[in-house]
This record gives sequence, C-alpha cells and structure tokens, in this order.
Amino acid sequence: MDQWNGLTAFVRTADRGSFAASARLLGISASAVGKSVSGLEKQLGVRLFQRSTRSLRLTEEGKDFYERCRRILDDLDDAQASLAKAVSAPRGRLRVSIPLVSYHLLLPLIPEFVALYPEVELDLDFTDRIVDLIEEGVDVAIRSGDLADSRLMSRSIRPFQMALCAAPSYLERFGTPQHPRELENHLAIRFRFPNSGKVQDWPFSSPADQGEPKPRTVITCNNMEALRGATISGLGIGCMPDFLAKSPIANGQMVAILGDYLDGPARFHLVWPSNRHLSPKVRVFVDFASERLLTADLTFLTPKGR
Repeated sequence: MDQWNGLTAFVRTADRGSFAASARLLGISASAVGKSVSGLEKQLGVRLFQRSTRSLRLTEEGKDFYERCRRILDDLDDAQASLAKAVSAPRGRLRVSIPLVSYHLLLPLIPEFVALYPEVELDLDFTDRIVDLIEEGVDVAIRSGDLADSRLMSRSIRPFQMALCAAPSYLERFGTPQHPRELENHLAIRFRFPNSGKVQDWPFSSPADQGEPKPRTVITCNNMEALRGATISGLGIGCMPDFLAKSPIANGQMVAILGDYLDGPARFHLVWPSNRHLSPKVRVFVDFASERLLTADLTFLTPKGR
C-alpha cells in the first residue's frame, strides 16, 4: 500500500507541477506528498524530480516513469468508476468550454441533450481563451487545431472549411477576384487570435515560397461574429468558418470566393482530461456531441469553381 500511495503521489504531483497542488487534490499535507515521492525514489534508486526553491521538474527518467504510471492509474480509475457507476444515471453539473464561434454548431443540439439527460446541469463557457481543463475543473472542451497537451484525451468531430467571403455590394465596387494575386487590389477584414494576438493567415494552398497575397487591411478584430458583420456590411473580404458563412451566403448577404485556392478542411475536437475517468455525465455528452456533430451538413466543404 505504501508503494501504491507513492505512485499516486508521484503522478498527481507531475500532473499539477507542485507538492502543494497535489496535496490539495489528495487531501493530505504537502510534506506527506513529498515524503511519499522521496520514498518512491529511494525504493526505485532513481531521482524522479529535479527540485529547486522555485520549480519542480521531471527528470528524463521521471518523464518515462510518469507516462507508464499515469496509464496504470487511469485504468484503475476507469475500473473503479465502471463498478461504482455502472447503474447510475448521468447527473450533476457538467462544465464545457466552447469557442465563441462554435455556438452556431452546439446550441441547436442543446434542447435534445437536455431532454435526454434532464439531471445533467450544463455549465457552458463560451470563450476563445485556451483553458487549462485540469487546473480549472473543466470537464469537456471543444477545440480546433493541434492538441499538444498529453494530459488530454480527444475525439474528432465535425470538419470545417475556412471560406473567403465578401458582400455583393463590395464585389460590385471592387470586382470579384479570380486568383489570389488579384487580392493585392482589395480590402481585408482580418481576425486576431485572442490568446496569441497573432493575425490569422488566410488558408491558401499555394506553395509557401509564393507568399500570401497582401490586400490592404481595413479592420482587425478578435471576434468572428464581428468579422462576419463587417463582411456583410461590405467593408472588405473576410475569412471565416463555413458554418458561420453558410446562412449569409444562402440568403445572398455574402458570396464565397476563391474556393479552389484554399486548403482542405480542418477539424474540431472534443477533449477531456486523461487522468480523470469518464463519468456518466461526461461520457454521454462526448458520445452525444460527437455523433450529432459528425452527421452535420458538410456540403459547404466542396470548393466552388473559379
């Protein structure tokens, strides 16, 4: 049992980055966590952490040991959860972090989910900030792009296509570009990522050595809804996800341009902490959202002709 306690203390300390944070999670003192980890190191004959007054870092040996031990504890958590909750109904508060722009995809599904699982209380946080699921107690998040955090499990859901769009009134004034080179004579509405402050590149599939076309930027904003509104108003060409552009294109407020020159679709992912077993409320949400979003209408992903 002492060895098992040492493994648990080691993994939770590696997860949280400090003895104090691990102690709060385990409900014991920081000194008790430190003693458990030191005892494990003594038993193994290897140092697992590099300690200083300001930081706690895994050694190379510690990193390898951590990955193995984390999987063991995850499997044990899942086994215990399956036994304890095999007959329990999904219930309780479910915290979900969602990019602002993706509420167009998720909100239409919420009434059905609430009807199916009335004992689950959805706490939806619409934000473009990349939250730390473990530190902030978030159960599930929807994200796009690369998933570099090894502490997270993921499931791919709806693909989406970035589209270049403009209002008919804008195209009447400036003309419709037939090739990316022609964008030099156009106006751009650009998106700035809230987390990094980086301005979004337009997703052209041409070789990198040709460079990105340089239209003159008239507006930069960090909200896709605002970008879409400015595009509909005829202020310039905007780049946005297909599901955000679909309705304005259908009702004639916008036109998609240069579809043949754009990269293929990217994907959204559902992510959740890997060191936390899938409770019934998390499991049903992941299964429900992934099934419904995978069957969403994807017709807009087909590029338009030149």
